[in-house]
Amino acid sequence: MKTLKIAFLFLCVTGFAQTKVGTVDVDFVLSKMPDLAGVQKQVNDYGAKLEADLTKKYEEYNAMVEDYKATEITMTIAQKKVKQDTILSRENEIAEFQQNGNRLIGLQREQFLQPLYKKIGDALEKIAKAEGYTQILLRNNNIVYVDNRYDLTLSVLKELGIELKEGE
Repeated sequence: MKTLKIAFLFLCVTGFAQTKVGTVDVDFVLSKMPDLAGVQKQVNDYGAKLEADLTKKYEEYNAMVEDYKATEITMTIAQKKVKQDTILSRENEIAEFQQNGNRLIGLQREQFLQPLYKKIGDALEKIAKAEGYTQILLRNNNIVYVDNRYDLTLSVLKELGIELKEGE
């Protein structure tokens, strides 16, 4: 009898525990934020700085190769080997710099976008609390069906003060 009461109580509690689930398209909201242009400029400026550093490395490398070609005839085999190793080492440094540069640009982009994501998160949290949502899913290709009545994307845009043009 006691287990029956516990089971009945459990059913009553779970019956009242309603959840309200919504979705949001963060990428769409981000694309409509006016601050995004500033972030893109910062990323482009950072990329240009890295590009300038890479160009300088290429110039140094080309100077090393030209110097090697010009003095190759007068060098001993040991000197040639040392110069070739130095040039090869510089080639590897350039390749590593290029790989790291792409990663650094990605990291900088995420760092610059962080305040925008925070604004979106704060607006979303405010809306979710006001409208009683218990869960918000990221709207992407993994969701099979969404009733647009529960999509908070437009509400988040409105909360951020972003107005859409007709047809967006």
